[in-house]
Order: sequence, then C-alpha cells, then structure tokens
Amino acid sequence: MKVKDIIRAIEEFAPASVQEGWDNSGLIIGSPEDEISGVLVAFDCTPETVGEAVREGCGMIVTHHPLIFKGLKKIIPGDPVCDAVIKAVREGIAVYAAHTSADKVRGGVSFAMAEKLGLRDVEILSLDSDETGLGAVGNLPAPLPAEDFITLLKKAFGCKVVKVSRPVEGPVSRVALCGGSGAEFIPIAREKGAQAYVSADISYHNFFTPEGFMVADIGHFESEVEITDILFSILKKKFPNFAVRISTAMYNPVYYF
Repeated sequence: MKVKDIIRAIEEFAPASVQEGWDNSGLIIGSPEDEISGVLVAFDCTPETVGEAVREGCGMIVTHHPLIFKGLKKIIPGDPVCDAVIKAVREGIAVYAAHTSADKVRGGVSFAMAEKLGLRDVEILSLDSDETGLGAVGNLPAPLPAEDFITLLKKAFGCKVVKVSRPVEGPVSRVALCGGSGAEFIPIAREKGAQAYVSADISYHNFFTPEGFMVADIGHFESEVEITDILFSILKKKFPNFAVRISTAMYNPVYYF
C-alpha cells in the first residue's frame, strides 16, 4: 500500500481542493509514493501520536488538525509541534490532515454533530457554490425546553459542562451547529431560523443574544472528535484487510476542574 492510496480514499470523501484558503489540509510530511504497512487515525498529531505509530508499525498518520498549521520558522526540540515533526521525519512517518476539507462536506464534522442530536432535514449552514460549506442546520425530532436541550447536549457530546447564553424561554426545535471555532456563523444560524447554535471557541460578547435565540459552546475537541471515527470507517471499508487503527493516545488538551 502506498500513501497515495490512502489519500485517494480520504479525498473521495473530503477533497483537499474544497478546504478553506487559510487551511493546510493534505499531505504534510512524506511522499505519496511512500510504501506503508499501516495507518493510525488520530485527532491531532502529537509526539505521543508519532510514538504510537512507530510502535504499531504504522507508516502513516491521518489526523483532523494539521500538524503544521502556521509557518514554522524554526524546528528545534522542546516545542510539541516541532518534536512531532522531527520524530515523524526521522522515523519516516507520513502525516496527512483532513481539516476543513472534512468540515465542509456532507457527512463531515458538523453533520456528525447533527446526527448525535438526532436532527432531521439537515442542510449545510453556510453553503458554498459547489454544494459544500461549513456548519449544519436541522430540526429536532420534537421541540425541547431549553434546559432539556442543554441536558441533551451534555449527554450527546460527553460534556461535563456547557457554556451557554441565557436560555431561550420558548422551546428549541431548530438547531444550527458548526464543529470547531464557529462564532462567525452565529448571524447565519439566526437567519436560518435556529433557536440554538452549537459550536466552540465562542467569545464572551457573543453570549449577549437576542430574545428567542441562544448559543452553546460545547468545546473544540468535543465538537469535532467524531471525525476520527468517520475517517477510520472510510479507510476500513475501503481497505478491509489493511492495518488501520484509531489512536489510543488521543486526548483533549483542555481540562475541566
């Protein structure tokens, strides 16, 4: 198996060409022609992830978040990103990321969020001209009081706590979502008739919401981590007899006390 075979399978689902202009989805380390004997799927590429790939004999790591996101001016030991880059290069591990490419397709990150909540009639929230886009919006099977909706969020996404604006007084029936940092889509969520918008990395001032609308921040990791199972399933279905693993070294870098 070659790196390019894995890339082809992933990009049938999430083409790198649809990624946002500021993103760095795609092959980050390695050559498409590299021969590999296994793939490790993870959320982030950390030094621990690379170590796990080496131990398990996986010549390629597929993640959601790009290992190299912003430009690196120095690659020296002691920084987690640099440590992962150094180790991956030394060990000959290819690294690929499906970031906004997997955010923008139907069945991607935000659609996985919608499925966890059981939403129906799900559509892309912020649609591009080519039928891709960021976020999702849909309807709950039955309207819920705001407090019950918050309980549903915590259960569905495994959250200890959820940051919310003032809960709406009426029922929540229509919900908009965006995995990761999605505060910019709050106005669109309102335009689409949602009573609740669920995302992550929402800043303080966005919690001042108008009557009949609320926002909920469930955490960045919590909103997106489902993509690892999606990528794993795609590769396992395409290559049922090939060694594809989900990382056991994944962890949320945000701790709650």
